Amino acid sequence: MLDWVSVQSEYDSLVLKLTNASLDQKERVELQKKASLYGQTLELHKQILELETAVIDGKKHLDQEEGEMRALFEEEVSENQAKIIELQNELEDLLYPADAMDSHSVFVEIRAGTGGQEAALFAADLFKMYSNYALLKGWSVSIVEEHSTDIGGFKELIAYVKGKNVYKFLKFESGVHRVQRVPRTESAGRIHTSTVTVAILPEVDDVDININPNDLRIDVYRSSGAGGQHVNTTDSAVRITHIPSGLVVTCQDERSQIKNKAKALKVLQARLYEFEKEKREAEISAQRKQQVGSGERAEKIRTYNFPQNRVTDHRFDLTLKKLDMVLQGDMDDLIKPLWQWDMQQRRSKGSILNSLS
Repeated sequence: MLDWVSVQSEYDSLVLKLTNASLDQKERVELQKKASLYGQTLELHKQILELETAVIDGKKHLDQEEGEMRALFEEEVSENQAKIIELQNELEDLLYPADAMDSHSVFVEIRAGTGGQEAALFAADLFKMYSNYALLKGWSVSIVEEHSTDIGGFKELIAYVKGKNVYKFLKFESGVHRVQRVPRTESAGRIHTSTVTVAILPEVDDVDININPNDLRIDVYRSSGAGGQHVNTTDSAVRITHIPSGLVVTCQDERSQIKNKAKALKVLQARLYEFEKEKREAEISAQRKQQVGSGERAEKIRTYNFPQNRVTDHRFDLTLKKLDMVLQGDMDDLIKPLWQWDMQQRRSKGSILNSLS
């Protein structure tokens, strides 16, 4: 719990310091930033206290009124309680900031693991699941690169999901996803277990990760696969190799070589950002990684059991008996517990005001 008397005292002290005419520009900007944060925090706290008082008063009236008046007070109490929850969430986000990338769009990388054709088919199922979820959230989905199988699966697929707060909702999907079902190719009716790896990479801006053009080798070649008359007629596909890291990105989704190059560079930026992030995390602590780069390094996060219509998230021992609905995009019951865990982790690091004191 915050000591609100101390918060108010610190805010008053910051305001007083800002009256000093001898402050240089850098000091003034820094103090204004701190004062603004303290001021927003205090204002939210004040609004919450006022609403809590209104709820107490409203409940007293409930014991004294009947009929229409009682119904009006019940509605008022309910509305104020909802506002309190909304403001408390806003205050928590202010005090315990989330990942700076939460608001960003993402690249979703899906790769078939163990299981051959069945793993590739399940990779296609996961892509449909994320696409359905994106549709419900009002996001757009486009394919950057795909390597499909002859029976409708994907050996590998990279999709771009564009929208507000996409990374916030999908960032915990990274890891190994395991499927248990009777494969379409199985004639004896036996249940097989296959795996697919998923990596969620936030789209980054040029200021987040700067790439030296001299570190890139760019190759162009003719597209292959489905695509009608355009396929194999022009050198529109692009392969970019980042020489220092060895990372390779390809894109052949667009008809234009320029557009494919732009998309491939965006994917490369996202991968390099994640590479640097993991390196920093490894240096700072031995905390569990949230992103995967390969099946060997990933942990099993979820199992999809088709015979029992069951999906289990192993990070929380959470089991839902509605796999059919989850695959149609009904994923919030899987994602919300991960948000709660994320908030616990943010709380454990202490309030942002502690770091400013």
